[in-house]
Amino acid sequence: MKLNGWKISCVFLLCIATAISSPAQTFTNLFTFNETDGATPVGILAQGIDGNFYGATMFGGTGKGGSEGTAFKVTPTGTFTTIYNFCNKANCADGDGPFWGVVLGTDGNFHGTTGSGGANVGGTVYTITSSGKLAVVYSFCAQENCTDGATPEGGVIEGIDGNYYGTTRDGGNGPLCLDEGDCGNVFKTTPAGATTTIYNFCSQPNCTDGFLPTAPLVQGTDGNFYGSTTELNGVPATIFKLTPRGVLTTLYSFPITWNGVSPLIQGTDGNYYGTITSGGNFGLGMAFKITPGGTFTSLYSFCSNFGCTDGSSPQGLVQGSDGNFYGTTSEGGQNASGTNGGTIFSLSPTGAYSVLYSFCSQTNCADGSNPDAPPVQGTNGNFYGVTSGGNLNKGTIYSLATGLVPFAKFLPAGGKVGAEVGILGNSLTSATAVTFNGVSAKFSVVSSTLILAHVPTGAKTGPIKVMLSSGTLSSNVSFVVIP
Repeated sequence: MKLNGWKISCVFLLCIATAISSPAQTFTNLFTFNETDGATPVGILAQGIDGNFYGATMFGGTGKGGSEGTAFKVTPTGTFTTIYNFCNKANCADGDGPFWGVVLGTDGNFHGTTGSGGANVGGTVYTITSSGKLAVVYSFCAQENCTDGATPEGGVIEGIDGNYYGTTRDGGNGPLCLDEGDCGNVFKTTPAGATTTIYNFCSQPNCTDGFLPTAPLVQGTDGNFYGSTTELNGVPATIFKLTPRGVLTTLYSFPITWNGVSPLIQGTDGNYYGTITSGGNFGLGMAFKITPGGTFTSLYSFCSNFGCTDGSSPQGLVQGSDGNFYGTTSEGGQNASGTNGGTIFSLSPTGAYSVLYSFCSQTNCADGSNPDAPPVQGTNGNFYGVTSGGNLNKGTIYSLATGLVPFAKFLPAGGKVGAEVGILGNSLTSATAVTFNGVSAKFSVVSSTLILAHVPTGAKTGPIKVMLSSGTLSSNVSFVVIP
């Protein structure tokens, strides 16, 4: 549903911080999955315009095809609802087995992929409402020999043009592919389902452009897409830049045997940050920074501490409202035992590292273990994420309060005078004024979690401030007023 024509750009999520105090560091196990309500939650949670969090599980549920995954909603305090069971249609025409979570779209709905199923059994792109109404946007393997791609493991992102972009691990039509055409591609899908291949991997000699992309893309402020590929058969994992017209540049090739590149994120400094699960000084993972031009810097090598109490096999990063990065490791930590373990950590832009929580701190790892993605920061300042452990070994949802204060997000990152800007947060009904770099703006309160404001005449690039009865929220980055 459109919100008065409001277009959210999920590429640009800018934070507004408030001076309201927040609690000391506290870990909470919000929910433990069982086979019926889902199993093995995957990817990063997405916060909706209602303030709740949405995600997907790879297995479990009560679909007609059996344990093929679910989509779910959870409130910040842990009230859980399964909103959809995949493979609920004959022959799993609605898809099954999501490998990643969902993203919030400009229509107020959520968008994602399934790794298999669909009309052509190659996976799907789908959209789902907060109440659980699902529609398949595209089914892969619609073309002979799956030249349109198959197995879209990395989900989708919404581009600044309103279309959806993602990668497929298999299929594609790379002319020099080493694996009988199954090298993967980058695709674009319109909201109506028209799907176009932007790039086929292994299109360069010796597959120097890489192949088998599995992580989500990120669209940079320059309009280009950034992503990664997987090491296999002597072809190294890579980080690439891809223009919307399909011109690919390999920015960095990792050493052979280094593998498991996380989804990249763009920091507020314009550089890109991520992790790799194997590699670094000790072979058990590394966090890194790479510039848009390809200058690569190692920030931290995991398992630096005896017994890997700092964690190993990092699973990606998010940037918090304080400018630091937060992430998880799927193994290691103070309580690691056998294959169970993992940590939540913080990392400064210069590489200062700290473990915030070690999983399996509770009996039978009831607090979860082995997270496969970083947490997301909610607008209340806390972090929310999922694990594949728990006392039922089906997964958990957790929150972690680290002392960061409540904040809001404004979307998109910039606009012309008169453009509508959405401000997401909590307790917004007490808003009394909104200013763009000191110029008062017209606004309306849609709900306690959403304000709509218009860029006022005379506004210039600078901070946005929201005056509440309890204080003032000021953005930590500038809203760009486009001439």
